[in-house]
Amino acid sequence: MLNLRIMSPADMTDDVLEALDSDDSVSGLAVMRGAALRPVGDVVTANVAREAANDIIARLRGLGVHHRGSIEIQQVPTWLSRSGFEAEIRCPGSASDSVVWADVAQRSYEATELNWTYLSFMTLATVIASIAIISDSQVLVIGAMVLGPEFGAIAALGVALVRRRYVLGMLAIRTLVLGFVAAIVATLVLALIGRALGWITLDDVVGPRPGTAFIYSPDKWSFIVALVAGAAGVLSLTSAKATALAGVFISVTTVSAAGNIALGAAFGVGSAIAESSLQLLVNIAGMALAGWGTLALQNVLWSRISVRRARAMLRPRRML
Repeated sequence: MLNLRIMSPADMTDDVLEALDSDDSVSGLAVMRGAALRPVGDVVTANVAREAANDIIARLRGLGVHHRGSIEIQQVPTWLSRSGFEAEIRCPGSASDSVVWADVAQRSYEATELNWTYLSFMTLATVIASIAIISDSQVLVIGAMVLGPEFGAIAALGVALVRRRYVLGMLAIRTLVLGFVAAIVATLVLALIGRALGWITLDDVVGPRPGTAFIYSPDKWSFIVALVAGAAGVLSLTSAKATALAGVFISVTTVSAAGNIALGAAFGVGSAIAESSLQLLVNIAGMALAGWGTLALQNVLWSRISVRRARAMLRPRRML
């Protein structure tokens, strides 16, 4: 169940109420006349079955509510309502499977914002990854993977392609490139300091590392894992039951590869730079491709469900 809170200019409120009241997926509807001060108008709230959210939001956007007012979308974690239950039964599909595209797009834009927080997490994750490589610690590698914030921007690439939001795609590419470059440069500086102090040696970079050798050894499995992880990550972001995202971070070696690039550059080891760069590109490409494919499939499936719902609305309502 979703709750829509709409700030509506007074002259648009009747159209908004008609759009909501005519839909069987709306189980609760209320209006507070004159409650809004900016814009001057009314506040409308509606309880909506998640499966129908895209159609209703598209109808409100068609009225231009978001240009003169606002539409807020909130997940209702717990609710008790017979009419709400009946509304969900009437809607084709499953609430957990449904994709609320407005929510996905909003989170994608937030994930691609290049800010101090993003750069800090990316740099810290890459530094931890470089320490993991030096100490050959798988535990630290996992910690670095979980800390890295790059998956949101990678998933945004798929959203940009599927929803044709090309500005979002450019923002995602910029955030990924500048984020990794900044993290690698910062880690390189620290690696050079560690080399000068004698804390890091060439053997730490080129010597045997059985625990972390996978970081700089790209193969077919690297790409396959990236594909599977990317699909799982996108499903976690779009589903109402997002429980698998941490597992995605642990599955891929993006920040770890970036850490190895920095160490290779600090000691002039070309093979480490080349192989780790390839690993990084393989992981990003695999996750972006899987994200695009998963979102494209969801888009097709829910477009068909929207058609089924529209046909069902034309039939006389049955009491459950």
